[in-house]
Amino acid sequence: MLEIITLVLPFFGLILLGYVVAKFTHQPDGAMGWLNVFIIYVSLPALFYKLLSTTPVEEFKRADFLATTTYVAFIIFALVFAIGYFIRRNNIGHSTIQGLAGAYGNIGYMGPGMALLAFGEAAAVPVALIFCVENILHFTMAPLMMALTGKEKTNVGALVLKVVKNIAFHPFIIATFFGVMAAIFAVDLPDAADNTINILAQAAAPCALFAMGVTLALRPLNRIPFEISYIVPIKLLLFPALMYLSLSWLGNFDPIWVQVAVLLASLPTATNVFVIGQQYGYWVERASACILISTIFSVVTTSTWLWLFKTGTLPIDMFP
Repeated sequence: MLEIITLVLPFFGLILLGYVVAKFTHQPDGAMGWLNVFIIYVSLPALFYKLLSTTPVEEFKRADFLATTTYVAFIIFALVFAIGYFIRRNNIGHSTIQGLAGAYGNIGYMGPGMALLAFGEAAAVPVALIFCVENILHFTMAPLMMALTGKEKTNVGALVLKVVKNIAFHPFIIATFFGVMAAIFAVDLPDAADNTINILAQAAAPCALFAMGVTLALRPLNRIPFEISYIVPIKLLLFPALMYLSLSWLGNFDPIWVQVAVLLASLPTATNVFVIGQQYGYWVERASACILISTIFSVVTTSTWLWLFKTGTLPIDMFP
């Protein structure tokens, strides 16, 4: 268990450090701007490119793995949306953000660093592929569902163009594409360029986690909405459990790929959910509360999943 604590605490410790520093220094919201630009447009893309560019090409061909992980994410989104819309009687906009809160984990800021530290560089491919495909799902679902609210006056052509732009021009997806191309064509960068990418990649995890802590501190928790009582357990418990059972049932996946998928599913709600809520004007303050509370509880749940895998307590394939 000490190994798991040693593994997990630095990640959540960096989030806590960012939170505490933000609370004590009282910097304005705009002070985070350039750090976020560095993380999203420079350091994390460099990390994705570095890891994928040296990956054997045959590892990119597991369509069954991607289909399973994406299907599970969609089921979780649909479940939370249905509870919000049909049982809680929320409108489509609020229910959509709630669905994202249950299905959209922090796979960008927390996922790569934690997975690589836990499982080594073999985790790089499943992390990148899950990130790309799940983001395509979320980038598609958000504008599509918001168009159904009637609040967004968007014709079909403009909606499709918006979705394609969100996907095609996302820095992580661009970096993944070039990383895969570099692996396929065995691109060998000059030493100076390679060293620069290495330095940027090493900065990705600490900067992203610190920035996440600052972001949480800048969004005060004024009240805890009732929806969190079921969204957080679904996100932290049901999502990874369903991911594990689905991949285990289908079988024939590399053990590390299964472990990575479950780990990413167990991560707290992504800060992007707040951004999407703010963009469309739905469930904004409560999305912030969901991110904070799921992050706090994920210290326990994520550590538990890692312990189950690292100790062999939970077999990779329950249906051999």
